[in-house]
Amino acid sequence: MKTSPPDFNATIIDEFRANAGHVGGVWEDTPLLVLHHTGARSGKDRVNPLAYMDDGGRHVVIASNGGAPNHPGWYHNLKARPVATIEIGATTVDVVASEATGEERERLFRMQAERFPQLAEFEREADRQIPVVVLTPRGLSAA
Repeated sequence: MKTSPPDFNATIIDEFRANAGHVGGVWEDTPLLVLHHTGARSGKDRVNPLAYMDDGGRHVVIASNGGAPNHPGWYHNLKARPVATIEIGATTVDVVASEATGEERERLFRMQAERFPQLAEFEREADRQIPVVVLTPRGLSAA
């Protein structure tokens, strides 16, 4: 299984915050946000850096988990507790998470896979449909 150790995430988050949302290394040209969410079972605060794309003011993240056969923990947490907060650059935004389905899911996944072709490979490796999660700013009506 392909997972990132917590210290790897912490390093990315520190760099993200120190540089108004910009990081180097393998993530240098990738738009990132920092997701603050609550553990579904533990109730503990969790934080993950995630690649995202903008879709009309909404922020779309892909639950690829690096091609692992299971969904990432943050996905399960958002399904159980969809109210979250994200950091984009130096801005913090309260959001509500929802899973894209049907044609919307296909459109959003395809758009992100065009930017990052490894996503299509991850879906084949994982032998599961990778969820597409839409983070809609609170107060912005869902599309």
